[in-house]
Amino acid sequence: MKTVLITGAAGNVGGWLRRLLAGVYPRLVLSDRRPPADLRPEEEFRATDLADLDSVIRTVAGVEGIVHLGGHSVEGSWEEILQANILGCYHLFEAARRQGVERIVFASSNHAVGFYPRRRRIGVDHRVRPDSRYGVSKVFGEALGSLYADKYGLRVTSIRIGNVAERPVDRRRLAIWIHPEDLAQLVRIGLEHPAVHNEILFGASANERSWWDDEAARRLGYRPRHRAEDHAAEALAAQAAMPPDPVGDRFEGGGFCSLEFSGDPDTIG
Repeated sequence: MKTVLITGAAGNVGGWLRRLLAGVYPRLVLSDRRPPADLRPEEEFRATDLADLDSVIRTVAGVEGIVHLGGHSVEGSWEEILQANILGCYHLFEAARRQGVERIVFASSNHAVGFYPRRRRIGVDHRVRPDSRYGVSKVFGEALGSLYADKYGLRVTSIRIGNVAERPVDRRRLAIWIHPEDLAQLVRIGLEHPAVHNEILFGASANERSWWDDEAARRLGYRPRHRAEDHAAEALAAQAAMPPDPVGDRFEGGGFCSLEFSGDPDTIG
């Protein structure tokens, strides 16, 4: 694969992947509404509005693989999520189909399954349990990936990303954290592995406290290099200084679960 597009390239995760994939693929094309502040001469930037199909079609022209990070990255109003994450995601897949793109790596999220209790260990075959409108949009993207893989032959990998950072900073992140280098490894699997048709993978480093079964990723050769437990002492010390969250502390999605919550947590098992 010679030409790879990264959408949402001006964000933090996009910045890490730009640095880690530089030189891996001969040509990196970046898209966002605004160019990254540190745009390098060897990078090509294409301004894109995901809500505009024609804009997205122009952006994906000539690329072989796409890493789709673009969209609204946190919980938002329905209108925000609809435009950026639902309509925008559809436009991305449809433009890729029309332009003959070979592979898409879709940045899904742990919030697609955020309402699982932390005491449960889950795999990618467990049913979805989104914790927010944002989580619903990630479930939509995974379903869209399945459709475009089966019906149109795109090779799709959806990564349910935990928390991308250089280190975990609280108890929850000791379970879901992923180092940028490990995320880049998963992205490369999605862009390069010959066995990929439509895969859903959990995006986490080697976390002893993980709630997720990463068998699917390991089957494709994923071998994370970073361990959350190396940072456990400082993460737990930071947790001790945080106020309790009676709802968020029970579920994998954390604060996304407690936001606007008015149900009975005891009925969610």
